[in-house]
Amino acid sequence: MASILLPPPIAPRRVPLGLAAALLMATAGAIVWAQVSGDRGLAPVAASTDIEVHGVAVNTTGKTAEEARENGWREAQKLAWIKIGGPALADNQIAGMVSAIVIERERLGPHRYIATLGVVFDRTRAGPLLGGAQGQVQRSAPLLTLPVMITGGTQTMYEVRGPWQRAWAEFQGGGSAIDYVRPNGSGSDSLLLTYGQTARRSRTWWADILDQFGASDVIVPIARLRYAFPGGPIDGEFTARYGPDSRFLGSFKLHANSADGLQAMLDQAVRRFDAMFSQALAAGTLKPDPTLSTQNVELSPTVLALIEASRRAEAQEAALRAGEAPGAVATPATPATLDPATSPATPAQAISNFTVQVATPDSSAIDAALAALRSVPNTYGTSTSSVAVGGTSVMRVSYAGTLGELAAALRGRGWTVTQGANALAISR
Repeated sequence: MASILLPPPIAPRRVPLGLAAALLMATAGAIVWAQVSGDRGLAPVAASTDIEVHGVAVNTTGKTAEEARENGWREAQKLAWIKIGGPALADNQIAGMVSAIVIERERLGPHRYIATLGVVFDRTRAGPLLGGAQGQVQRSAPLLTLPVMITGGTQTMYEVRGPWQRAWAEFQGGGSAIDYVRPNGSGSDSLLLTYGQTARRSRTWWADILDQFGASDVIVPIARLRYAFPGGPIDGEFTARYGPDSRFLGSFKLHANSADGLQAMLDQAVRRFDAMFSQALAAGTLKPDPTLSTQNVELSPTVLALIEASRRAEAQEAALRAGEAPGAVATPATPATLDPATSPATPAQAISNFTVQVATPDSSAIDAALAALRSVPNTYGTSTSSVAVGGTSVMRVSYAGTLGELAAALRGRGWTVTQGANALAISR
């Protein structure tokens, strides 16, 4: 019986621990970079206060196709001026106030022009002739706008460039009563602003996001698209929601005969949403949620008395440092439950910014960390530099004190703290 010779076993290669960690970090970095790289963002158009009139239908003729189009554009200018209630003017006077013609849909023949156009009037020239109807518009508070598109069982916002995001980016809302805050969706926006974010109810989480974008509240226009077949008719169901609790505001339906009419349908939907939000603002429904801001919190009389006592103590301390008598400081008489003479005066400390790394296995851990940092005395502000659910998030803290004092305060609240150079790492 012939014997079979097997090759000697190959000993496993040992990879240094440091090299393995470096490879792991490089792989994780590549994954994160893949999530935020690519053509994702669409920069919104610059806001203008010009007066826009959409949906002006014309049907004109001419000796040539170009003449038919020119006649159609002149007709659209007159119809648009009548539509917004303008006084009787000559055609050349109306044309002198037009800053742009927007082609929404057109068909051009050898001697005929059929189109649906939009006409944009310069507000500076047209506004005085329109009276108060088109004058200064009372704007809303800045509202973070999160357009959600649902189609084929997938919910997207800024993960990819889509027609719904484009419709909102190209919307000219300068003359609207709503102050839209429209992210461009590039970089970390595609990770932070997702459909899942609209289902969050944490005021702490929402307040931090709104602070990053300079907004006071959030509105969520949702477009649900159903295709009869690829390239065929499209039914659109549109729903408006607002606030951190995703409250229902209204809904409507539109239809496109084919995929070629999708963008026009979405542009029309944006204008319908704008009218809906403006009506809700006028009715007092669309107003910032007071729970997202601490500016409207009412303090109890006891707390107010403590604050006033602290102010008087600080004034006396300043007078002593200036070489004046304590009685020379005049303070208004305010009822207090605390004797100001027994309130120790704390000398003012410089406010420093520190970096805090937090282990955040889930979204609730992020909320808990933000709440803990904001509850530390002498903390003047917190913000999230980066969010990593299931990893380590980075936060910035403005604190009136030293890094060691901040670390001690967090340890006193049950956190495990590791102190580094101008930074802390905390975990539960």
